[in-house]
Amino acid sequence: MTAQAQQVLKRALLLPPIERAELIERVFNSFDYHGKDNFDTLWAREAENRIDAFDKGILKAVSAKKVFRKIEKSK
Repeated sequence: MTAQAQQVLKRALLLPPIERAELIERVFNSFDYHGKDNFDTLWAREAENRIDAFDKGILKAVSAKKVFRKIEKSK
């Protein structure tokens, strides 16, 4: 990794979790790869399945605060 990339990474890791997630998504979406459209379709389907499972009581909700606290502890 170049010095410039290392500096970008160092600064990115200082961002709050939600901003890091947004940054990751934007960088990931900047790639042009075979099957990109299929990938988006699969994730949309997964999201719908999770919503259905939540609506049926199969999955429980977890607050964003709790999720991000867990992420911060795992660093």
